[in-house]
Amino acid sequence: MPKPNVRDQLITASLATLHRKGFNATSVQDITDAAGVPKGSFYNHFASKEALGVEVVRLYSDWAARLDASVDDPALPPLERIRRGFAAKVDANVKAEFACGCLLGNFSTELSAQSEPIRQEVSASYADWAAGLQTLLVQAQREGALAADENAAELAQAMVDAWQGAVLRSKAEQSRAPLDRFMKTLDKRFLQ
Repeated sequence: MPKPNVRDQLITASLATLHRKGFNATSVQDITDAAGVPKGSFYNHFASKEALGVEVVRLYSDWAARLDASVDDPALPPLERIRRGFAAKVDANVKAEFACGCLLGNFSTELSAQSEPIRQEVSASYADWAAGLQTLLVQAQREGALAADENAAELAQAMVDAWQGAVLRSKAEQSRAPLDRFMKTLDKRFLQ
């Protein structure tokens, strides 16, 4: 059996730990304990906790993009793919009992003024997510399912912005109500 990749163990364990506790409240010792590796091995793979944080944002973004496979299903209409993608995110937040929220939103509020590399990675993740939504919106316009005069780029950005606000409120209220309101708005305002 191949030996586990310590670098990957650290990133994976860090995702769960940083998402749950926050960046500043998590020590390198917390990370190595969660990964089950000696503390010294951390610095063999990362120059700093900040460098690890950038990798964690990348891993989280990849995970969030794959949360619902139907988003990539070309047999489904593009607007349904968007709905299902957000519905999967609602389900993930409910399953986590609103304890963690969105790592991108958490790091945005906690680290934007503190860590330029992490801020840039979070910003790039938001941009990639919006670009994926924009692609689906343009496809929906071509198919006549969305008004051709809608600005797909702005609509995609607004969806990401509204989602982040809904997640923050659901975390603060420990309730799915903000997420449900988002889903209703998604259908009534964004995807018509």
